[in-house]
Amino acid sequence: MLVLRLGMGVLLAHHGYQKITNFQQTEGFMMDFLGLGKTVTTYMVIFAELFCSLFIIFGLLTRLACIPIFILFGVIIFKATGMDVFGKSESAVLYLAGFLAIFINGPGKISVDGMIGR
Repeated sequence: MLVLRLGMGVLLAHHGYQKITNFQQTEGFMMDFLGLGKTVTTYMVIFAELFCSLFIIFGLLTRLACIPIFILFGVIIFKATGMDVFGKSESAVLYLAGFLAIFINGPGKISVDGMIGR
């Protein structure tokens, strides 16, 4: 679980870091989710990709941190890419599968949650 958490978390956190460092450009191509506006949507995507990924990397509140990521990739798969599972949304499906495995199995023994007995 450690290897899966680190691999998935670092890969997704990298995307979030790129978005936060290029916020203006990111906001420009972001869709308006639920009529909240592009700025709020961009903040929500950065929260899911960067901050939730950091929680997963450390194994802190792992299952809870997976929920915003599920929502993010659900929107990407079903709304942004039109369910093109073997095309545009293929990487989103792979990320979703990896984080689903983390959610189901938990963070593992080598994690903050494992050390405090959750």
